[in-house]
Amino acid sequence: MGEGSDRGSKLAYFLVGGGIGAVVALLFAPRTGRETRDIISQRTADSRERVASATRVTSGKVSDYLDKGLEKGREAVSTQRDQISAAIAAGKQAYQEEKGTSGTES
Repeated sequence: MGEGSDRGSKLAYFLVGGGIGAVVALLFAPRTGRETRDIISQRTADSRERVASATRVTSGKVSDYLDKGLEKGREAVSTQRDQISAAIAAGKQAYQEEKGTSGTES
C-alpha cells in the first residue's frame, strides 16, 4: 500500500509544480496575452501559406512528371503498334507469296 500512496504523492507534487510553473510563466511573460495571440496567429498564417506554396510546387512537379510519363507511354504504345502492324503485314505478304508458289506447283 505504501507504493500506491508514493505514486499518488509524486503525481501531486508534479501537478503542484506544473501549476507553480504556469503562474511564474504568466507573471514574467515578456508580452501581453493579446500580443502573444497576435504573434501566434501571424505565425500560423505564415505557416499555412508556406504549406500551401509547397503543396502547389509539389503538385506542379508531380503533374509534370505524370505528363512526361504518359507521353512516354503513348510513344511506347505507338511504337509497339507500328511494329505489330508491320509484323502482321509481313506475315500476310509471306502467306500470300507461299500460297501463290504452292498453288502453281501442284
